[in-house]
Amino acid sequence: MSAWIKMIPEHEATGVLRELYDEAMTPHGTVDNVMKVHSLRPHTMHGHVTLYRSVLHHTDIKLPLWFLEVVASYVSIKNDCAYSLTHHFMNVRRLLDDEQRCDDILQCLHTGTPEVQFQDNYLALLRYAAKLTTDVATMNASDIEPLRSNGCTDGEILEVNQVTAYFNYSNRVLNGLGVTTEGDSIGFYD
Repeated sequence: MSAWIKMIPEHEATGVLRELYDEAMTPHGTVDNVMKVHSLRPHTMHGHVTLYRSVLHHTDIKLPLWFLEVVASYVSIKNDCAYSLTHHFMNVRRLLDDEQRCDDILQCLHTGTPEVQFQDNYLALLRYAAKLTTDVATMNASDIEPLRSNGCTDGEILEVNQVTAYFNYSNRVLNGLGVTTEGDSIGFYD
C-alpha cells in the first residue's frame, strides 16, 4: 500500500484523470504517488501539479535550482516528511553531482545548523524558510530585513517563500494521507 486512501492506478485512468496523469508525468515517464493520491478528486491534482511546476520548474526562476531543492529538503526535514525529503534531496544530489558536499549539506539540515554549509544570502534564506515552516504565527516585517541585508532581492525572497509554502502544503498532503515512495522513480532528474 502506498497511501492510506485509494489511488487509481495509471492503467485504470480514463477521461480527465488520464489527461491529468499525462500532465503530471515525470521525465521518467511515471506519475509519482504525490500526484496519484489526488486521483479520487482530479481537480486537486491539477492545482497541485500547476503549483509545483510554478515554484520549481518555471523558466523565470532566478535562484539556482539546486538551492531551491535544498530549501524544499529543509522544509521537509522540519515537517518530518520522508517522502518529499527522499525525492527532493535526490534532486540536490543529481544537480550538484558532489556526494561529499551533498552528505555534508544533508547533515547540517538534519541538525538544524545550516550555517555549517551556507552563508550570507543562502543562510538567511534557509533561516527564513525554517521560521516560516515552524513558527509562522510570529512572522513579521523584521523577518525580511536579514534577507535584504544579505543581498537577497525581493524576487528571490518570493521564490523561497513560494517553495516553502508549497512544501508545507505538500508535506501535509503526504503525511496526512500516509503516502509512500513505493513504486515511484525517486527524484525528478536523470
